[in-house]
Amino acid sequence: MIQKQIIPDSSLVNSYIKGDESSLAILINRHKQRLFSFIYSKVQNKDITEDIFQDTFIKVIRTLKRGNYNEEGKFLPWVMRIAHNLVIDYFRKNNRMPTFQNTEEFDIFSVLKDGSLNAEKQIIQEQIFADVRELVNELPEEQKEVLVMRMYKDMSFKEISENTGVSINTALGRMRYALINMRKLIEKHKIILVN
Repeated sequence: MIQKQIIPDSSLVNSYIKGDESSLAILINRHKQRLFSFIYSKVQNKDITEDIFQDTFIKVIRTLKRGNYNEEGKFLPWVMRIAHNLVIDYFRKNNRMPTFQNTEEFDIFSVLKDGSLNAEKQIIQEQIFADVRELVNELPEEQKEVLVMRMYKDMSFKEISENTGVSINTALGRMRYALINMRKLIEKHKIILVN
């Protein structure tokens, strides 16, 4: 029995860039089901899914034709990221942003902890982390410092207090204000923090 050789995505991308149109058809067929299911799981509407799917590949084609593709062998995650951004654009345009309960107990970081991630969720997770990093950078310096020590370095408030030279209560207060400000920034920038 002859083993049929599967051409890697990266080779197909390269031959498409060099002018072989059929390579793109192979790529689209290879990832169509996965991408379609991913988009549909977000918008829950077949027609909108079709539109976003087509828009995704229009963007893919434009980027490849302009020679701006440099995702070294990570074609599918790159395409998924484009689709995810288009889904967000769709929600923004239609003011149908999925919302979260804006309560005192709401912890932005609880949204980010999910052990079992498939490829699609991994991509969205990375986008969410990038969005959160940008939000953290918009915080006042002392709030950012406490939040980073607490959430990213897993330090106790006692350790934060010792490191920053402020009382535990001050550190707690800064953390509380950091989370309040993060919530305001999420609302302002209409960021989706759900998978």
